[in-house]
Amino acid sequence: MRTAKRLAGAVAAAGVSLAVVAACGGGGSSDSGKTVSTSFADCATKPNDCNGGATKQGGTLTYAVEKKITGWNLNDAETNTADYVPVMTGITPQAFVVEPDFSVRLNDDLLDSAEQTSTSPQTIVYKIKKEAVWDDGTPISADDFTYAFQTRNSKDCKDCSPASASGYNIIKSVTGSDNGKTVTVVFDSPFPDWKALFDNLQPAHIAKQHGDLATSFKWFNETVPTFSGGPYKISDYQKDVSVTEVPNPKWYGKTKPKLDKLVFRIITDQSQEVPALQNNEVQVIYPQPDQDMVNQVKALAPNVQYSLGTGLTWEHFDLNLKNKFLADKPLRQAIFTALNRQEVIAKTIGQFVPGAKPLNNHNFKPSQDGYKDVVTSTGAGSGDVEKAKKVLTDAGYKGVGTALATPAGEPISLRVTYTASNPLRKATAELFQKQMQAIGLKIDVTPTQTLGPTLTKGDYDVILFAWIGQPFALQGAEQLWGSASDSNYGKWVNPKSDDLLKQATAQVDPKKATDLLNQANQVMADDYYVLPLFQKPTFLAAYSQFANIRDNATTSSPGYNNQEWGLRASAK
Repeated sequence: MRTAKRLAGAVAAAGVSLAVVAACGGGGSSDSGKTVSTSFADCATKPNDCNGGATKQGGTLTYAVEKKITGWNLNDAETNTADYVPVMTGITPQAFVVEPDFSVRLNDDLLDSAEQTSTSPQTIVYKIKKEAVWDDGTPISADDFTYAFQTRNSKDCKDCSPASASGYNIIKSVTGSDNGKTVTVVFDSPFPDWKALFDNLQPAHIAKQHGDLATSFKWFNETVPTFSGGPYKISDYQKDVSVTEVPNPKWYGKTKPKLDKLVFRIITDQSQEVPALQNNEVQVIYPQPDQDMVNQVKALAPNVQYSLGTGLTWEHFDLNLKNKFLADKPLRQAIFTALNRQEVIAKTIGQFVPGAKPLNNHNFKPSQDGYKDVVTSTGAGSGDVEKAKKVLTDAGYKGVGTALATPAGEPISLRVTYTASNPLRKATAELFQKQMQAIGLKIDVTPTQTLGPTLTKGDYDVILFAWIGQPFALQGAEQLWGSASDSNYGKWVNPKSDDLLKQATAQVDPKKATDLLNQANQVMADDYYVLPLFQKPTFLAAYSQFANIRDNATTSSPGYNNQEWGLRASAK
């Protein structure tokens, strides 16, 4: 998963339906809350091909990203952030691609095949295309798969901090043959989500030039990539301003980029994204929207087209259990019980997403067969202030409802952190602050400019962000909630949950795996660690003269097919 984990604010697990009723002209909506305009009208029936068309050579496309780049290694827990994904998608290859309809397909630019050849032990054989090379001409090979395994299994490299070790930590061996073009991966125990592995591949031959595993892993994070194994390569980086990419002349894929330049412009103040779009300073935005932004973009039609819907992104509150106050379960229970999710929704996304409801599972979305409500029974998110007060009183807390203090009399004050320049999150954080006043809890609202480092350093008490998922619920759950995972930022530790997650990830029967995963989810919900709020709306706006840009509400991002982007053949 990219923080799916991908930090969206931060990135985690599994697919939802894309069924919509599209409208032409200025826009339309469906029962699912999806709204589209003309160029995206066929996304209802052809999500993987909509907004398609022939393109011509030339032109520059500028895509807005909302975060300053703090690192370049998407495999690192600190840098595993959604905004960086489209920047790196054209640079680092991956074995499989998640499509907009959440199906998973072989990356047939990189691989001829990837097949399970044995179940005992589970063995996967990857056949790398002979023509697949890094931009310096070095073949992409088994060495690159081995480097990924070694830096992401949390065993070979103790000082690496992989965004996810799930799957890699049960690989027994990775061996190469056929001059490195065949890779054989053998697992110690079954791993049904094996197609989630070997994304964001990095060149092992360059890693060797920069020290041991830990040193090179860090080097990849700190160094602007001069290498590429994808359709684009970075030609210029202006710190905190922009990243410029140009076609990789050694690109071996079947579709060659038509754009002369692909520019990622960094706009951290969300209020400036629509003006930049209106002035044609950027041609694509993919923000976390609010009502004003949606209305402003609609006014730019027909030159600008848009798509508003829901995907695998979900907003949530996380608690930092390293905080001495939050280490106490009764306080966590009271906080989540007093928190009124329906009020949060009504005053944020409910203003422009009809029918938005609280999300009651941490691993599955409502349209999935695995979805089970594990939250309602806990009372979390109900806004039941009296119940919250009783929990605190029964636990011996003082000043309940006025000025909350521990049973020993120590005043309690906490911070709620959100990503800066995000109006929706600011409003949510302020609502949280107000709701906590009812139990006497003092809350300071603190924005952060760098979500990844804030999370990895644990520099928060309560934090508001989102995970972006992929269709690999088992891998995603182990990444996010496993006690030893570097993505378990709040340091929740529960042996029972760990055992259930381990059983689930090794379970080949999907129904049994889902049941085990929901059992683990219930354990976490009962411990009041993470509270889901809602499925976060995705909002893509793009100039109509550009073809083949479409929403991909997974960790793959709309940039998953950027080699196909270009000016329409009919554009003037």
